[in-house]
Amino acid sequence: MTQPIATPVAESQALYLDPAIRDWVLIPIMIVMVLVGVLRDQVTILLGGNSFKKPSLKAIRETKALQRGTILRLYGNNIPPVSFHARKTFISSAFERGTYLKNPATANQSVNPMTDPQGMEMMMEGMKKNMAMIVPQTIIMAWVNFFFSGFVLIKLPFPLTLRFKSMLQRGVETSDMDVTWVSSLSWYFLNLFGLRSIFTLLLGEDNAADGMRDMQSMAAMGAAATPGQPQDFNKLFLAERENLELTPHEWELENVEIRLLVKYGKRDPSEAAFPRKSIVDESATIQDSKGKARRKGGKRD
Repeated sequence: MTQPIATPVAESQALYLDPAIRDWVLIPIMIVMVLVGVLRDQVTILLGGNSFKKPSLKAIRETKALQRGTILRLYGNNIPPVSFHARKTFISSAFERGTYLKNPATANQSVNPMTDPQGMEMMMEGMKKNMAMIVPQTIIMAWVNFFFSGFVLIKLPFPLTLRFKSMLQRGVETSDMDVTWVSSLSWYFLNLFGLRSIFTLLLGEDNAADGMRDMQSMAAMGAAATPGQPQDFNKLFLAERENLELTPHEWELENVEIRLLVKYGKRDPSEAAFPRKSIVDESATIQDSKGKARRKGGKRD
């Protein structure tokens, strides 16, 4: 009777770990990660990273004016043509004159973030947060890599593909081990990105210990061409003004009573065919007729 050949996967399934690895490697790494995250959050608060600074009234007005133009451009079909064109003319002229700018004197000047106090403050806040993240994580990774290099800690209870092998078995140079086994260095990275719920439970929603949020913020800063560069609202206002000028208007409620009667069968659809005429054209026609009547009356006198 032939004996079954033991495959590498079957051998890996029969791998037994020393309980001391759980007590002296697995749990200590997780506890150290949690404690460092809590310490990092407190250090960030002491450095002023989470302090909320109320913007000035002019800065709020500058932002809300831009939002007002965007709302008018997107949802202007819900108001009559006269109201839309009146708002469009008012906002376009205000954007062109720079009425809503926080500092109209520097409208056409490029702001240097190195000389702008607000820009320098934003850059310093970003540097503080990055240092509070990079320094402790670098120390912990060096500690794990030095003392626990090559340790296999746990086995995941679900199967994975070979694409996860390089991520879960860092520091273990073997090609025959099953993908579900996790090395010590990979356990560090899993804790770095997987302790968000624990930090939320201990520190609240807005905490500075979330490693995933820090990675996303660093990626956003790397993608930005000029990090810390303040927004040029004058260019944004002029661009929004051009968008408003090119935005057509078609009132959604024009002849709505006829469409409602047609919808419920109170009127024949063939009788509901009518040319769509804007109220702006009608008001212009009425004003022209009044002007002609006045001119005729003056000639008769």
